[in-house]
Amino acid sequence: MTVDILTPDAKLFSGEATYVGLPGADGSMGILDNHAALVTTLQAGQVIVRTASGEEAFDVQGGSVEVLNNVVTVLAE
Repeated sequence: MTVDILTPDAKLFSGEATYVGLPGADGSMGILDNHAALVTTLQAGQVIVRTASGEEAFDVQGGSVEVLNNVVTVLAE
């Protein structure tokens, strides 16, 4: 799936991933390929992105996420 993590100042990540872990407003959630469509808010925590070459973590202070057709877009604060 394609993942984009964007802040008002920069693009933190853009590329293919096998898993995305998110600090959802109602608790932690994981996104895999072919996940159902989803729009939700994020709380402060870490966004974890697993790729073929390893795992990366990004600290966020909140924001929102949209999952649609194997595209995950995180708008982070």
